[in-house]
Amino acid sequence: MKIVDEHGTRDRILRLIHDGTATSVADLAAHLGLSAAGIRRHLDQLLDEGAVSARAVKAVGRGRPARVFALTDEGRHRFEQRYDQLAADALRFLAETGGDDAVRAFAQRRVAFIERDYAAVAEEHPDLSPAQVLARVLSDEGYAAGVRHLPIVGNAGAEQLCQQHCPVSHVAHEFPQLCEAETEAIARVLGSHVQRLATIAHGDAVCTTCIPTPSATQRKASR
Repeated sequence: MKIVDEHGTRDRILRLIHDGTATSVADLAAHLGLSAAGIRRHLDQLLDEGAVSARAVKAVGRGRPARVFALTDEGRHRFEQRYDQLAADALRFLAETGGDDAVRAFAQRRVAFIERDYAAVAEEHPDLSPAQVLARVLSDEGYAAGVRHLPIVGNAGAEQLCQQHCPVSHVAHEFPQLCEAETEAIARVLGSHVQRLATIAHGDAVCTTCIPTPSATQRKASR
């Protein structure tokens, strides 16, 4: 009796749609060597799961409009999870073969863009605060960052750098060196201590970092 791997077939269908290799029932059936009815059954399941969407296209000649399929955000997220697993496996191997120093060196290299880009963005946008400059630098790398202004206490103020997305959150849960290297890089470009308040990697909704703003006295002294 032949055992059919239903999940494996649906994964291959998603991969073909993701790559743009095949997006119609006929093309998918031809690539996978399955019947059109079998492909439709898998696609119906993927539609129910919200992994793909369908739209009608005009048929060539007579006949009903054909349907083509595309991945939804949910479908794309499935691939992102696989990349997370690959990254975690790679870092585990690095830790086993090179130790903690190797993982830390990798983490520092991964966030090198912060120090590489900060000065250029600050010079291009002199009206932005340091936290706002960081938000731009991080957003350009996929972190969806923004700034929240905190109330001034006495003569001191602060801003909260909020990262709505973290491209490595699943991996950073196991390897906190990734978050540590990011915080250290932020502190270096600002030339001051910063405090990480929350991280997506540890279950918080956003990554938040408290960044002190110069007091009026400090601003005068720097002039």
